[in-house]
Amino acid sequence: MQPLIIVGSGLAAYTLAREFRKLDHDMPLVIITADGGESYSKPMLSNAFALGKEPLALCQKTAEQVASDYAATLMTRTRVTAIDRSAQALRVTAADGTAHDIAYGRLVLATGADPRPYQVAGGESVLVHSVNDLDDYTRWRAALQPGARILLIGAGLIGSEFANDLAGAGYAVSVVDPAGWPLGRLLPEAMGQEMATALAAAGIGLHMGHSVVRLERGVAHLDDGTALAFDHVLSAIGLVPRIDLARAAGLTVARGIVVDRLLRTSDPLIYALGDGAETSAGPLPFVLPLMAEARALAQTLAGNETPLTLPALPVVVKTPALPTVVCPPPPGQAGAWVVEGEGRDRKALFVTPEGKEVGFALSGSHVSARAALAKTMPDVLG
Repeated sequence: MQPLIIVGSGLAAYTLAREFRKLDHDMPLVIITADGGESYSKPMLSNAFALGKEPLALCQKTAEQVASDYAATLMTRTRVTAIDRSAQALRVTAADGTAHDIAYGRLVLATGADPRPYQVAGGESVLVHSVNDLDDYTRWRAALQPGARILLIGAGLIGSEFANDLAGAGYAVSVVDPAGWPLGRLLPEAMGQEMATALAAAGIGLHMGHSVVRLERGVAHLDDGTALAFDHVLSAIGLVPRIDLARAAGLTVARGIVVDRLLRTSDPLIYALGDGAETSAGPLPFVLPLMAEARALAQTLAGNETPLTLPALPVVVKTPALPTVVCPPPPGQAGAWVVEGEGRDRKALFVTPEGKEVGFALSGSHVSARAALAKTMPDVLG
């Protein structure tokens, strides 16, 4: 019996492995990962200081514990370099450079996404960090000195969370983003401006509506002539799904690896989920959709075909400066935000031209309503 192979060891991969093993105890399972294989919560990376966690303490299970718990063969520090669909085999390369082929019965690509490259004049002369996994975070934390000045590029979800966490740990944080307010793609302006006020009150220097035009050692020059001194640079400008492996194998790709409601790619023996997959609603980068994908796919792989359904799944923004929850409307949805309340306590509903409520944002005291409000929202996949 050829094994089920999962490529990746992030939350999507390990949630799938756990859920699959609840349903099938006998199928040989192989997990291949380019990192160390430790189990940890990636969302905790952006608030580790607030949690009082050193990088090692973020690990919930060692690779050996993962392999034992999921009755799996776990291949760590190993890269999949090619998929031979006709032979149903993967070409893998270990850390020492040795390569060999491994056959699969069915294959799951949980390959995730890479940080979007940050390109700016002078960028080649400055080390620009990004944090996308535990290895990245370990290097980032090792570089920091107490009280260091941090230039943070990007005020989206992850950038705002990192800014709040670093400021709370005593670092001098300056944030630069061309958007008019933090979480510009998720929050209506009134709530975004209130988030800006809260982050500024936490000691964060916000340079919204501006961009870095040139970097040099220790100084960032903005488009309005401002010069910001820094000791370290952290880029948080989004992720790009990893599709090169799938594309080289001839699978259908767009922004991500294209999948149907069964999380099946254009090859019926290959599936994809997580940050690297693209559903009919586009890539779904948040934790709760990812876990819903894993549960549905586990059923399908165990012989009970289960189409993915995605009820509204609110995103908790980890910014203690202003507790916030967002349930974004579907990508490209026509409509407008209707905001109620004042100051820190606001509720916003995204309303279509037909009057249908398809998204919401909550802040302050209103965040407790997220579960009840989520039940009123439509399925994300339509």
